Amino acid sequence: KLLTEFSAFKDFMWNNLTGNIPKEIGNITTLTLITLNGNQLSGSLPDEIGYLQKLNRLQIDQNQISGPIPKSFGNLTSMKHFHMNNNSLSGRIPPELFRLPVLLHLLVDTNNLSGPLPPELAETRSLKILQADNNNFSGSSIPAVYNNIRTLLKLSLRNCSLQGVIPDLSGIPDLGYLDLSWNQLTGSIPTNKLASNVTKIDLSHNFLNGTIPANFSGLPNLQFLSFEANNLSGAVPSTIWSGITFTGNRSLLLDFQNNSLDTIPDAFEPPKAVTLLLSGNRVCDTSNPARAAGLCQPASVNDAPSGHGPQVNLNCAPCPTDRNYEYNPSSPIPCFCAVPLGVGFRLKSPGIADFRSYKEAFEIDSTSVLDLSVYQLYIEQYTWEAGPRLNMHLKLFPNNTNLFTISEVMRLRQLLAGWQITLSDIFGPYELLNFTLGSYGDDFPTVVSSGLNKGALAGILTGTIIAAIAVSVVSTLFIVRRRSKRRTVSRRSCKSVFRQD
Repeated sequence: KLLTEFSAFKDFMWNNLTGNIPKEIGNITTLTLITLNGNQLSGSLPDEIGYLQKLNRLQIDQNQISGPIPKSFGNLTSMKHFHMNNNSLSGRIPPELFRLPVLLHLLVDTNNLSGPLPPELAETRSLKILQADNNNFSGSSIPAVYNNIRTLLKLSLRNCSLQGVIPDLSGIPDLGYLDLSWNQLTGSIPTNKLASNVTKIDLSHNFLNGTIPANFSGLPNLQFLSFEANNLSGAVPSTIWSGITFTGNRSLLLDFQNNSLDTIPDAFEPPKAVTLLLSGNRVCDTSNPARAAGLCQPASVNDAPSGHGPQVNLNCAPCPTDRNYEYNPSSPIPCFCAVPLGVGFRLKSPGIADFRSYKEAFEIDSTSVLDLSVYQLYIEQYTWEAGPRLNMHLKLFPNNTNLFTISEVMRLRQLLAGWQITLSDIFGPYELLNFTLGSYGDDFPTVVSSGLNKGALAGILTGTIIAAIAVSVVSTLFIVRRRSKRRTVSRRSCKSVFRQD
């Protein structure tokens, strides 16, 4: 029973667990999830994890784990999600990982990985996201065979000490996000057009030369394009925004600062939704201040804008305070009071640069998979974090009633905490940071998230791991002793058969 409970337990995250991951975990063959992210675990990854044929999710991100990624992970044929970012992992990315048949996401950013980028990535049949920023692939180049990848949606290799030229990546049919910034890439920018669904292209802080080619025009979903801090020359392109429909919060940021661009075309009038940055170029030193006016001020490009949801009509009377009622700003019924559930939610590797123009799509997508109406979701706040990752505080409101039923609360918690929903690919993988019951906590005294503090939970979880491993070890010892006993009996039988009086 302990093994069954352990294999289904999902709440090991963010509990200050310390120590190493024991190799005996490889004996618990029923495991489908290992979610240990956000703790203080150290030591290396045990090879024995590679024995877990049913494992489909390994989340060890944001710990202090060191050593190599075991080659045995290439045996995890059910694996879909490797989230190993923000550790101290070293060595090469095992090429065996890219032969896994259903692997979707490989997040290994912010580690100490080195060696060449594996050309075997081109063999993948399923991988959608490779995020390997902030590693040290010194002396390595981007393999030209990556142009043969057919499944990749996001390729992020920022600050990896990569050298050589940028290969043609126009053959990746659905590549929507490309970040190769802060490397040592040289040569000219490839002239073939990337996929039409691309939202972000960041080639800044390299050693690229030549002119800006025309292939960046006519990309209808483009939000961000940066060539900052290269050696580009020639004219500032005037048609990059063609084919983009600027409605609502739709915008485009073009950062061409600190190059050697020297010409602005005569017919040059970017739409108001386009931000063009040209500081540090020769064009800002010419005798044409009128054309360069407003475009030559130095600007720091920070994370995309954070935001919050609509505010409540101030004409509403106060809600009752006995159960922390609130107005749902999205409700079709004006001034309707209800008690929401709070959800801390993070997109771990989104394929967008600006959430504002995708906010409505996220609302429709997430409420659909949760079987809620769109107005039941209120995005109270969203904030971009390092990664970049998108942290959101959500509120879920009842459907035209004041309170959720107990069964509905349990259903929503199970869907979110059990990774039983799948968002559209553009939003990437997610994680549940918290599920706040609020005044519903009185109705759920046994629910872990509302009834235990983190210290108590950590103790219980550690005990569960130890107990599960103990059961596995005891079972193994029992089998070994039983076999040993059988061998002894067998030897005695043989002696009696051949015994001579």
